[in-house]
Amino acid sequence: MNPDVESLELGELRALLNAERVRMGVHIRKMNSPGSPVYDYWENLWPAAVILFGSFGATAFIHFYVGAAALALGCWWWLARVQPKVKAGVFDRTASLVLNNEMQFQLLWAKGILTLYAKLPDGAERVATRRDDWREFVRGLRAA
Repeated sequence: MNPDVESLELGELRALLNAERVRMGVHIRKMNSPGSPVYDYWENLWPAAVILFGSFGATAFIHFYVGAAALALGCWWWLARVQPKVKAGVFDRTASLVLNNEMQFQLLWAKGILTLYAKLPDGAERVATRRDDWREFVRGLRAA
């Protein structure tokens, strides 16, 4: 397959995603790991560094209980505020990568990082995972 030529199925998949007839799933943990093409070190490093240094500083300069409270508050901040933004960013970067490059889509599909889900007008649900052919999934939706 010529890498410069986009397959018809990828274009159709992009159109189905834009029309919200299909949803794409991304394995966030695998994609938010060092070595991933969408991993951002800074996005994952600075919040943890702020929490730890803030907690250590509060413990050293104020009191142990203030440091513990700073650590607890920092953990809440990480889970409630930062982590959802990181997940959304990883998803957006992964979707952009795979929908613009069929070779990347095929590679990440084969690794089990991507899934596709569609709910048909008759109420039936279809899911495609690594074991399924994503191209056949898109062709099947065209017929439905």
